Amino acid sequence: MSEPKEPTPETATAHPSDLTAAPAAAPAGTAEVMELDEVENGVVEVLKTIFDPEIPVNIYELGLVYDVDVQEGGEVKVTMTLTSPACPVAGSLPGEVQAKIEKVQGVTKAEIDLVWSPPWDPSRMSEAAKLQLGMF
Repeated sequence: MSEPKEPTPETATAHPSDLTAAPAAAPAGTAEVMELDEVENGVVEVLKTIFDPEIPVNIYELGLVYDVDVQEGGEVKVTMTLTSPACPVAGSLPGEVQAKIEKVQGVTKAEIDLVWSPPWDPSRMSEAAKLQLGMF
């Protein structure tokens, strides 16, 4: 998220909503970091399109995704869990996640690490997910 530009004498009379932040020049050597951030943002956006079939909330907001690690060269490792080891999609959901992540621009390979520790619990859900499920 960008922050508004500081007013200059030329823009001091402009309305604050008219001021937009110019893209900051990247320090030398950080172009790759910015690119990895873009890939990570793309992966997160895709994760938000994948839903637990039993709960009408995406797996990212549900708190099933513990980590997204984007490496140089576009390799992505996602550490995630399921709501329970007995989840009926335990055999298919990780494959779906992997297939969708591999379609993200900049991703060359995706690996899904399905873990059971720490176990998932409702406290891992985002505020948006709790609101959607009426858990307040």
